[in-house]
Amino acid sequence: MAVYGQTYKAYEGNLTPSWSRFLVIPRYAYQDLFKYTLFVVLFVVCFVPPLIFATIIYMHHNAAALAIFGISGTDIIPINGFFFSVFTGIQTSLAFIFTVIIGPVLISRDLANNGLPLYLCRPFTRFEYILGKASVLMILLSTITWIPGTLLFLFQSYLEGGGWLAKNYWILYAILVVCIAWIVILTLLAMAFSAWIKWRTAASAALFAIFIIPTPIGFAIQGILKSSKGHLLNIGMALHVMTQELFQLRDEISPDDDDYFFSYGEAWMVFLAYAALCFYMLWRKVRAYEVVS
Repeated sequence: MAVYGQTYKAYEGNLTPSWSRFLVIPRYAYQDLFKYTLFVVLFVVCFVPPLIFATIIYMHHNAAALAIFGISGTDIIPINGFFFSVFTGIQTSLAFIFTVIIGPVLISRDLANNGLPLYLCRPFTRFEYILGKASVLMILLSTITWIPGTLLFLFQSYLEGGGWLAKNYWILYAILVVCIAWIVILTLLAMAFSAWIKWRTAASAALFAIFIIPTPIGFAIQGILKSSKGHLLNIGMALHVMTQELFQLRDEISPDDDDYFFSYGEAWMVFLAYAALCFYMLWRKVRAYEVVS
């Protein structure tokens, strides 16, 4: 049929709901990621710690299993806030490794190949694009952090009984807050560096640097000015403060302690400041065209 003989026909298939349109991006991203064997192996390794911690919880409530391994009830690891804080620390570290691997290419490839106009010329807003790219990391990191942490907490609650759940509900709150805050800040940092640094190696190095460089700077400021406020640049230390506070590992906040340089409220200020800066950087860079002066 000749071109002039063809008439326009409206699309008759099912339309994607507008509220879930951003999920198209992570769907295709995961199809690409899980093609690599090394990535799949690393993803599976992330579930080894939850399996080990679940085994410890089970053995804690199974006298027969303890007898097989020759372990007495007093020797088994207590299931408390410290137990879950160790689990959270392991999984958040693994989340950082995933961020370094995935994060630097989230937006840089679209910018390098002028792909943003192809996204934004469709019924797809800048916010939906950013949310879709963020979902690639946030969904993946959730599966290895707060989701297994919540399942471990519920498993312990089931074996111990309702009284333990009512007494220790704050542990679940701590797991959710620490993990979700960490996921959000990692995602925003990775996307900001990906948008402004198109070279993957440099973006990965910047992610490492943002967690390493503030430490010597904070100690230098502390030595020169006799003030611990220089550590407010340190996101890792802010996470440490939040973890110590939420898991009730300290009785009181002491700024004189070498392990606790600022307060819980200041830790949240650090997270919010970095998050706002990263979102501003993203909003400036993610657009359908680039003005070159």
